[in-house]
Amino acid sequence: MVNEAEKFKAEDDKVKERIQAKNAFESYIFSMKAIPDDPKFKEKIEEADRKVIEEKCKFAVDWLDNNQSAEKEEFEYQQKELEKVFNPIMTKLYQGAGVGPGMPGGMPSGGASAASGPTIEEVD
Repeated sequence: MVNEAEKFKAEDDKVKERIQAKNAFESYIFSMKAIPDDPKFKEKIEEADRKVIEEKCKFAVDWLDNNQSAEKEEFEYQQKELEKVFNPIMTKLYQGAGVGPGMPGGMPSGGASAASGPTIEEVD
């Protein structure tokens, strides 16, 4: 009975990982699909990039609809392929929007001016 439980646990873990990979891929698709309409980027995105995002997202959604029972590795591979296309676009958008990559809303620059916030003297 213990062996049987261990066998099912391994299978359950494999299914859980597959579902997590599928959900991560789906989430990535829909977050990227929203980029062209995001107010931060709507005016900054080039038409060619907008088309690439829309086409690749449509392809990814179609692939996802037709491959619901794909393995974890397949979902991860598809997401990595999208990232190869989308990362350069996103880097260009973040640079063009004046937003630092990696931090939503941007990160303050190293040389803060006196009007930008409290200084050490004010806090003491």
